[in-house]
Amino acid sequence: MTTNRRNFLKTATFAGAGAMAGGLISSCAPKQTESNLATILESVKRPHTQKFNMSGYAAPAIPVVRIGIIGLGDRGSGAVERLSYIEGVEIKALCDKREVAVKESQKYLNKIGRPAAQEFYGSEDGWKKLVELPDLDLIYTCTPWVLHTPISVYSMEHGKHIACEVPIARTIDESWQLVETSERTKKHCMMLENCCYDFFELLTLNMARQGMFGDIIHGEGAYIHNLMGYNFKKPLNDQQSDGAYTDMWRLKENATRNGNLYPTHGLGPICQVQNINRGDKMEYLSSMSTIDYTMGPREKDLVANDSFYAEWKDSKFRGNMNTTMVKTSLGKTIMVQHDVSSTQPYSRIHLVKGTQGMARKYPEELIALGESWATGDEMKTILEKFTPEIVKRVGEQAKKVGGHGGMDFIMDWRLMDCLRNGLPLDQDVYDGALWSSIAPLSEWSVANRSQSIDVPDFTGGSWKTNVPHGINLETGGTTKVLEIPEAKEEMQLNVK
Repeated sequence: MTTNRRNFLKTATFAGAGAMAGGLISSCAPKQTESNLATILESVKRPHTQKFNMSGYAAPAIPVVRIGIIGLGDRGSGAVERLSYIEGVEIKALCDKREVAVKESQKYLNKIGRPAAQEFYGSEDGWKKLVELPDLDLIYTCTPWVLHTPISVYSMEHGKHIACEVPIARTIDESWQLVETSERTKKHCMMLENCCYDFFELLTLNMARQGMFGDIIHGEGAYIHNLMGYNFKKPLNDQQSDGAYTDMWRLKENATRNGNLYPTHGLGPICQVQNINRGDKMEYLSSMSTIDYTMGPREKDLVANDSFYAEWKDSKFRGNMNTTMVKTSLGKTIMVQHDVSSTQPYSRIHLVKGTQGMARKYPEELIALGESWATGDEMKTILEKFTPEIVKRVGEQAKKVGGHGGMDFIMDWRLMDCLRNGLPLDQDVYDGALWSSIAPLSEWSVANRSQSIDVPDFTGGSWKTNVPHGINLETGGTTKVLEIPEAKEEMQLNVK
């Protein structure tokens, strides 16, 4: 467990796929209108008879996991590096619409002595050809949001497991599509919520599992991160990593939707603490947004000097701060906030509140087992006693490999270890579908004077019997971390 919080906060500032350029596949965010917001109510009430319970499902073991990676912007190229440190992994294919992005990742594989991967680039739908390859077990995708569900569904339909960056769905219908396809094909569909594998989140999850906070009654999460510079930055042609969102995809999302558009970083760890989908479920939510104070004015200033920004001159941008409240079936509450357009310190909040104690991550990692915060030796004792086995096993190596302080690598290592040992995944299709659904549900609530709206039960009732996943490696944990020191420095030059 790291104790250098100042350095960690610097690295955590860019947590999640959306905080970087994302996969270099173009997209255009469809505009939310009153008519398609109205269809959300129909999608929420949609009946679902579970065909097969993917929670706790252990697919046949894959000793050598053959991977195709789609989207090689900052997130995708970073995944190429991290995965190359894991035993039993072969990177067989690379895809991006930009040739330079594919070539840079190919150059890295060559540098570390790995076989060349098949290359796909130059077209908007080249990813389909990659997915159709017969010798792949897993598709790992890091593209803009609008392609997450199409790629995930296509992958499962073609016999591959899918690991997809967040959010895995943009609409309720897409969430249902993912659930039904995963159940029918019996293929894993994991949303890559890396924040579930951060060190403090894993610590508090382990403490909650052992009853140290008493009954968990409330949780808070957020994505508070000033992305104004990224949102309005024009991409440079033929650049793999220029710090911009390809084809301005993130700005298009913020210019056409109003709600909690990026809920999963703060929400995922809280849902795991509260055993959502595994003993409890979300019942309903209510959401409220401020007006936009910053994006509209920034757009007006930019368009006055650069016609490139004229496309967004009439946009009604998302409000600065969104607050969404969720009530669960067991009477617990969750607050999730979203603000990516105000000047502010980074925060995911991560507050866990129980009847006998609580934890809070930002602006400082604090734990109370009673009515005062633990300090000094007491905090040291907590870390020694409750740091979970997964962190003890690969935590120090993860910090060396990198990826937001190491949490990205812990996530990738755990996914590969589960696939190689034929174990259930920590995050299943129901988690990805549910956590992502908060965005469209919050849009509906914001558009309807913060009225409450029911949250679909994507598990088809199996939440009552599903069991929480393990983080102490009762099974598995056999996969080794490889040493590749000679390529580390060069790869970092290409990945923000």
